[in-house]
Amino acid sequence: MALPVREQAKYWGIAALAVVMTLWFLGDVILPFVLGGAIAYFLDPVADRLERLGLSRVASVAVITLFATIAFVVLVLAVIPTLIQQTASLIDIAPDLFRRLQSWLMTQFPSLTDETSTVRQQLIAIGETIQSKGGDLLNGVLSSAMSLINLIVLVVVVPVVAFYLLLDWDKMVARIDELLPRDHAPVVRALAADIDRTLASFIRGQGTVCLVLGTYYAVALMIAGLNFGLVVGFVAGLISFIPYVGALVGGALALGLALFQFWGDWWSIGIVAGIFAIGQVMEGNVLTPNLVGSSVGLHPVWLIFALSVFGSLFGFVGMLVAVPLAAMLGVIVRFVIGRYKEGRLYRGLAGKIDE
Repeated sequence: MALPVREQAKYWGIAALAVVMTLWFLGDVILPFVLGGAIAYFLDPVADRLERLGLSRVASVAVITLFATIAFVVLVLAVIPTLIQQTASLIDIAPDLFRRLQSWLMTQFPSLTDETSTVRQQLIAIGETIQSKGGDLLNGVLSSAMSLINLIVLVVVVPVVAFYLLLDWDKMVARIDELLPRDHAPVVRALAADIDRTLASFIRGQGTVCLVLGTYYAVALMIAGLNFGLVVGFVAGLISFIPYVGALVGGALALGLALFQFWGDWWSIGIVAGIFAIGQVMEGNVLTPNLVGSSVGLHPVWLIFALSVFGSLFGFVGMLVAVPLAAMLGVIVRFVIGRYKEGRLYRGLAGKIDE
């Protein structure tokens, strides 16, 4: 006999509270495990595909680990140092860029020459803030002993966690299935399958889209000769999981830098704009339809809200788990709405008569 609804709500509420409290108190501690779990979830279909080709689970994970190690070495030797150098240079020249913007605005709008002008004072303040805060942030990340230790922990622990989770992924899923309440196991399995489809479509698909777009923007902008092209491509690709936002932010940053670097060379500026236009066409017509699909069910506003709330409450770890939790909540809300529309509260007596 199933437990009363009130008792069920109490136990599920306790489980949800335990998850929230774990994130609240152990956010920084569980970061390597969250990242490792995300990597394992992302790569599990690859391991399954290799198993279907005849490899054992151990051999499949070993092959994935080998390719991942090669990719990581290439990133460390070729990409990351350039990215750090360009980011530091961009922070250093940001005040000069704002001064040149200020000069241009004063030429176009002579009223800004007034030292008491609010706009002029704000422009000066923005430039100084970017230099001071950006420099402090970069120095803190690069020189802080604690940050270095945390980085080493991430580099060492995350791959180990991902390796073992990927190796035992199917066993863990089977073990969790055994622990499900028997009365609710079919419903939980159906919800879990819906959540998995949503996460697979969004995280795996959109993650691949972000990687492809970020690589395309970075390579294309560097070939076009834009300074800090790698940084712009990295930023644009990183936030491309929110539709249009990545292209808008990256395009605005790239065009702003292009205007200062290529002022008067309209062909070069047009090439930079064309790179982002081609990226949008490629994303909307090729990448997203084939890799993500149209039935993910995660609205951009819902994503932004989830990132804001979880990031504010739980910091960086909250931002990492925001998308999966948003997907789970979306699936559960749709399930509850479906049950509500099947019930007496929604259908009323008329629905009973129709039956």
